[in-house]
Amino acid sequence: MKYQSERIALISEHASPLANLGGVDTGGQNVYVAQLAKHLAAEGYLIDVFTRKDKIELEDVIEWVPGVRVINVSAGPAENVIKEDLLQYMDEFKDSMISFIIKEQVHYSLIHANFFMSAYVAMGIKQELDIPFVVTFHALGHIRRIHQAEQDKFPAERLLIEEQAVQQADHIIAECPQDKDDLITYYNAPEEKISIIPCGFSSKEFYPVGKTTSRKMLGLPQDEHIILQLGRMVPRKGVDNVIRALANLKNSDKPVKLLIVGGEKEQLTEDCCPEFARLMSLAREHDVLDSIIFAGRKDRHLLKFYYSAADLFITTPWYEPFGITPLEAMACGTPVIGANVGGIKYSVADGDTGLLVNPHDPEMLADKISKVIGHPELLSRMGENAIYRVNTYFTWAKVAGKVLNLYNSLITATRKAVPAMSESQAA
Repeated sequence: MKYQSERIALISEHASPLANLGGVDTGGQNVYVAQLAKHLAAEGYLIDVFTRKDKIELEDVIEWVPGVRVINVSAGPAENVIKEDLLQYMDEFKDSMISFIIKEQVHYSLIHANFFMSAYVAMGIKQELDIPFVVTFHALGHIRRIHQAEQDKFPAERLLIEEQAVQQADHIIAECPQDKDDLITYYNAPEEKISIIPCGFSSKEFYPVGKTTSRKMLGLPQDEHIILQLGRMVPRKGVDNVIRALANLKNSDKPVKLLIVGGEKEQLTEDCCPEFARLMSLAREHDVLDSIIFAGRKDRHLLKFYYSAADLFITTPWYEPFGITPLEAMACGTPVIGANVGGIKYSVADGDTGLLVNPHDPEMLADKISKVIGHPELLSRMGENAIYRVNTYFTWAKVAGKVLNLYNSLITATRKAVPAMSESQAA
């Protein structure tokens, strides 16, 4: 049974669907929440997205698109706060959300929490208002600690909150098989309570554009190989690995240019962006600065041209819960060389739509790039395979369809349980 006109609450405390992408705390989760909300609304659901108010001028309730409202919740100062410092405001977030629900007399059939702090809020609301919730963690504290150690600045309470959420959630969405394995191994999550539902891409936003046209539009050289790194500019994304690989490239038939898209601003400076300063220093150290273009942050509508302009898309993060950028690159017909981790080893078909490499091995990455960059027929075949793969398995429409089926089964189970509980209590 499909419940239309049900009202669903999505919680995404630090990742608003309205935010500009590319910053330290904006990326895949913002896209996930935005696309899911739009597609759920298109199927007849009424969606409220609760996110933290981080600008004083933001209205409390924004009618974003038909069927979707964005509720900017008071929780801490109405200014930018790094996500590692937000947990202290989540009780206020929960109280503000409950006040909104009571004041507006709105009934939510289900809450979908995104990230561990949203799960914390959802647990509190379930306890007080008895609203069931599903959770997508997007990243797990135990895995982050393994890879980032002392660089992980989240409070220690994160692990306990995640462990509690795993037990209290009505269902858990894992974004790839590795995510499911990690939930079971590190959190003792019941396997029957986990569904694997990947992230997706929008075929309206990302599709192939001619390479010559894209390069001309972006002012990029036509007579050089271009490898692209696009995403948030933070250490764990492994941009430094790609720079080191560039220094190891050999036997290329023509020059190779590394195009790096991402960062807080379109015009990056070493004074304002520590990670950019570190990467610039590394490029100077390896004498490849002249072979790198730091393009800065770009508006989303331009990204398809960057993906299409590249011969290869490179992404070698230390770990990656899923990774949306490989899907976007493949949708534009660009093969991906990606780290053999997390969701990337799930979305990239090794040898078919691209290649997988170790995340901390610039020599291996350079070798893989060298073996394919000068072979246009191979790149073309991989690009065609990539377009087919993502459109077959990873569109947001397909992802939203799986989420809808999960919602409906949970709503049905909840409604069947209510009479049974009442009979038991009456007895």
